Amino acid sequence: MRNHLRKSVRRSRFLTGCIAAVVLAGMVFLWSGCGIEKTDGSKVRDLEYEIVEEENLPEELAAKIEEKKAADFKLTYEGDKDLYIVRGYGEQETGGYSIQILNFYLTQNAVVFDTNLVGPSKDEVKNAAPSFPYLVVKTKNPDKNVIFQ
Repeated sequence: MRNHLRKSVRRSRFLTGCIAAVVLAGMVFLWSGCGIEKTDGSKVRDLEYEIVEEENLPEELAAKIEEKKAADFKLTYEGDKDLYIVRGYGEQETGGYSIQILNFYLTQNAVVFDTNLVGPSKDEVKNAAPSFPYLVVKTKNPDKNVIFQ
């Protein structure tokens, strides 16, 4: 009887070890597939851009902006050879806001786009109607991810 009990305990330990090994191997496999791409933040060069007015937007992009403009949003859109980068600041109580581009440059593996919402000056006569400030820039498509700051 004792011999049978020992075999049962050994078999149980063996199965537990096998299951643990399979689970561990599966976790290693899954974790290796989920990686974080390191972004080298050092500037390679500034990017040239053009500010695109509403009437010159591609129709599909204009529709997406209209859909999202009530809330804060960040959006990219690829045209033929161009990349459109959009930064919207959602609904503001009044008009008179502008958007300042602080940085727009290329790194080794990304485009960095940094903007700032500038409110109306105290002297400025404010429009009582709400506004939805957004900015669209167009640049040659560098085929890199965009980092909004």
